[in-house]
Amino acid sequence: MNQATLVTPRTTNKRLWMLLGVGFAGALLLALVGRSLWPLLQELSHDSNAYGKLAQQNPALAVAVSFGVGLVSSLTPCVFPMVPITVSIFGATDTQSRWRGAALSATFVLGIATLFVPLGIAAALTGSLMGAALANPWVVSGIAILFVALAASMFGAFEIALPSSLTNRLSSVGGVGFKGAFIVGLAMGLIAAPCTGPFVTGMLVSIAQTKDILVGGFSMFSFALGLGMLFFIAGTFAVNLPKAGAWMLGIKWGSGVVLAYMAFAYLRDSFGTVRGLVRPDTLYGIVGAVVLLIGLVLGSIHIAAERRKSPIAHLSKPMKLASIVPSVVGAFMFISWMQVFQNGLEREAAAREAIAANKDLASAPPISWQSGEEAARAQATTANKPVIVDFGATWCKACSELDESTWPDPRVRAAAASFVAIRVDATDDDDPEVQRLRKKYGVIGLPTVVVINGHGEEMKRFNEYVTPEKMAEAIKSVN
Repeated sequence: MNQATLVTPRTTNKRLWMLLGVGFAGALLLALVGRSLWPLLQELSHDSNAYGKLAQQNPALAVAVSFGVGLVSSLTPCVFPMVPITVSIFGATDTQSRWRGAALSATFVLGIATLFVPLGIAAALTGSLMGAALANPWVVSGIAILFVALAASMFGAFEIALPSSLTNRLSSVGGVGFKGAFIVGLAMGLIAAPCTGPFVTGMLVSIAQTKDILVGGFSMFSFALGLGMLFFIAGTFAVNLPKAGAWMLGIKWGSGVVLAYMAFAYLRDSFGTVRGLVRPDTLYGIVGAVVLLIGLVLGSIHIAAERRKSPIAHLSKPMKLASIVPSVVGAFMFISWMQVFQNGLEREAAAREAIAANKDLASAPPISWQSGEEAARAQATTANKPVIVDFGATWCKACSELDESTWPDPRVRAAAASFVAIRVDATDDDDPEVQRLRKKYGVIGLPTVVVINGHGEEMKRFNEYVTPEKMAEAIKSVN
């Protein structure tokens, strides 16, 4: 036996210490960002566009989350089994130098990033166009149908995969060396596309709404790093990864539930009729939790039945089929109820606090909205009054949030008491009057709130949900 290939206790210990170091670094990173990630996970469960909001408010954390999404994607059935095969193709495990193995693996990951980064940049560059399109209920419905189809694929209804002949050709390109590692990385990005597509689609939609090229590029680069992390570890440290098994089917089943929930979340956030199905009462939340628990139990039996030599192997398929509906319906009911219930508590607490600080707010009248824009503007001009113009639609979630929490707030009502308030219902985009007003006020997407002073000059503009505190301050600052 060649002496260079001997695995001595010293080599084993060294490898063990390296793996422990990598694990410690990962744990430290998780600990550093964990405090910020928990509120984010709550927000992601409540809002289908939470990633886009995060990218605008905290780009660094959005990039870190992208890495986690990529890492989860690498555990899916069409990526994980490819790790040992792919690493052996570009020769990372055959080299006698650990540094060369690391360099080859890093080059491979760079190849993956080269495929995904342009997608993020392109999404950001077309942000205005995509953002306007996402205000269209037909586009939202199409996205929901896409997520349902992707969820069905995860549940095993059909396979989304490249032709086997093309996959075999892609997996064999490049050869050993840095050039080969880079080319194999590019190819691996294509091979992984069927499994990463669901994750990438949601990220690209959110990136498009930020219109930030740097955030888009770095988010997709971070996603590629996460996707390639297992390849890098296997190629650098020659680690034998766990074999594919029931745990991977569990990830696939869980991904299907999440994707199906996201489909209904898009509909909930965009259509008032779907949002109206969610009730704030406790019984609704309890029913949702019980239904979700039933689905999770049935799904767990399906996963357990897939274990090697499982005595309940015959239950795998029926339990999987039985688990889908309760898991998805229960997740939608319970998570949506949590959002409505939590928002209601927050609104009540904020109103009580504001009234306690200033008891005059309790007597502030509700905002009197007018629908005739020309007559309202003429009235404001005659009385030299400032104006609030609120563009909304029944399918716009942020518009509904303004109606539910911002405009009824006593602080906002008191600040807007001297304003002429105009509401434009832009639900029907083909209405000539709606088109005229959108052009007049330069409205691209919804919601749009324009605050105009007594001289007819625009002073403030908001294109997203605004908290009562921020809206009250903005209105009070305009004369």
